[in-house]
Amino acid sequence: MPQPILYIAITNHGFGHATRAASVAAKIQELCPEILLILATTAPRSLLEAYIPGDFIHRPRGFDVGVVQSDSLTMDKAATLEKLKEIKANQRSLIASEVNFIKQNRVGLVLADIPPLAAPIAKAAGIPGWMMGNFGWDFIYRAWGGEFIEMADWIGECFSQCDRLFRLPFHEPMGAFPTIVDTGLTGVNPRFDLAELKAKFNLTETPKEKIALMTFGGLGLDRIPYENVQQFPDWTFICFDLSAPELPNLLRIDDRFYRPVDFMPLCGRLISKPGYSTFSEACRLDLPIVSLTREGFAEAPVLLEGIQNYAYHQILAPAEFFQGDWEFLRQPLHAPRQSSSLPKDGNQTIAQAAIDYLIPNH
Repeated sequence: MPQPILYIAITNHGFGHATRAASVAAKIQELCPEILLILATTAPRSLLEAYIPGDFIHRPRGFDVGVVQSDSLTMDKAATLEKLKEIKANQRSLIASEVNFIKQNRVGLVLADIPPLAAPIAKAAGIPGWMMGNFGWDFIYRAWGGEFIEMADWIGECFSQCDRLFRLPFHEPMGAFPTIVDTGLTGVNPRFDLAELKAKFNLTETPKEKIALMTFGGLGLDRIPYENVQQFPDWTFICFDLSAPELPNLLRIDDRFYRPVDFMPLCGRLISKPGYSTFSEACRLDLPIVSLTREGFAEAPVLLEGIQNYAYHQILAPAEFFQGDWEFLRQPLHAPRQSSSLPKDGNQTIAQAAIDYLIPNH
């Protein structure tokens, strides 16, 4: 029997989609190591390797643009539209070259998060095209109006060719997809012993409720007012920002072997911006979330609604974080509105479906 091959196409936007898809890929590899994984993404291989322990093929390809950004909150709509038009104009050659690759390599299934062209690519290659996500790019662009409406219509047409969508929590309706399977939270588990981690980073004496993890996605923010941490000398703040200053109670993690999720169990709260992967991993570990709001990005209100329903939380206007004195740290967290919790089996559900398709009776 030929080796089963899964092709995973990942949206060309930030790192959240890459880590989310990689966490599912890792689960597939754990449950069924004989499946060969091909990851088509412009995300760096080093990032993927931090989430997928075994072998995989990295195919550096971008099939969409997401949103062109200078940092984790600042969007360039004009550059985004220009890039979208270019991709739409070149879609035939993009699809043809990828179909050729998929056929040559005898790929059995496409799973995408969530570049629209992945669905017509799979269809043209004659194999199933599945997707996973909590929003579609048509949802983001349609809210911007103008010429983006035409782009949203085109993307919706692409999504309508998808054979199955695994719809994650914190989602918009995603009405362009004909077949939807609602799925639990995704994300990886921390991979270090907590006592060892505390000892290594001198955190054994700091109570959990006085440790805050600050993470703003792969692009980060270049204007975090780090000087505010000095107003809370009995707290420890953890960040992954290589440009952060040296401060006594700011722990800067320079070693990229560590991931934000590895530190989440040590922390009393997460300070972040709206992003599915970060929120999902925090919710899987029952970590309270302090989030900035984000204007002009249609996914943000959906995500913020989700954490208000299912997590201990605080929602901050950007001015409270960037210009304020971080008084929010002295305020109590708000309890979740819902008494029920979200299922945490997203990785398992999607991985098992892919395995069952590629290797029946596995």
